[in-house]
Amino acid sequence: MHPDVPGSALSVEDVRFAYQGRPALDGVGFTVEPGRFTALLGPNGAGKSTLFAIATGLLQPQAGRVRVLGHDLARAPVAALGHMGVVFQQPTLDLDLSVVQNLRYFAALHGIGRAKADDRIEAELTRLAMFERRDEKVRKLNGGHRRRVEIARALLHRPALLLLDEPTVGLDLPTRRALIDHVHDLARNDGIAVLWATHLIDEIDPATDRVVVLHRGTVRASGTVLEVNRAAGAASITETFDRLTGGVAA
Repeated sequence: MHPDVPGSALSVEDVRFAYQGRPALDGVGFTVEPGRFTALLGPNGAGKSTLFAIATGLLQPQAGRVRVLGHDLARAPVAALGHMGVVFQQPTLDLDLSVVQNLRYFAALHGIGRAKADDRIEAELTRLAMFERRDEKVRKLNGGHRRRVEIARALLHRPALLLLDEPTVGLDLPTRRALIDHVHDLARNDGIAVLWATHLIDEIDPATDRVVVLHRGTVRASGTVLEVNRAAGAASITETFDRLTGGVAA
């Protein structure tokens, strides 16, 4: 748990990035707080993936900065990234290794000893109902089970911040729902700050989540669902999204 995390777990401050002169992010700024599930909501092409690439150090912003638990990502990348767990949109597991081999490899990269790694692997796989499948090759797992392994991997080093980029793409509805509920539980019960990028409104819990609406590289609204609905003069997050993005389908 991370009850002692001061301030924001993630702070994105006036971030700008352009591809060959075409703005992808134009002054983007928001925060993600400990113990909160924050949905980065935007249609395809809004700039979500570019923002994730910058937030995880894969791209450098052309202006602005990103801080993780107060650590400037550009100036102190090791400290910043050490507090972060990431699940990318594209799968990154080694298909020819077993579940436990993938997780042990990741733990070793983070300097976690074998005994401690195995304890954490058992704990994470157990709460994702995957421990009995630990010796199976990843290649034999379906998409939902692979996602569970990726989430377990992202949590092995006990991050304070978990970033997930469109993690439910290609999954069926029951599997999507199970993953969404599990990550909400991580925020609520473990105190982890979560940034969940999506274009699917039904992945947002209107009662508890914070929302950042991103469209054409700018933040159109941010806050609780109630706050952004009030600001947009809308009765629901679906109506808010339609108004702020010009009716772009989500």
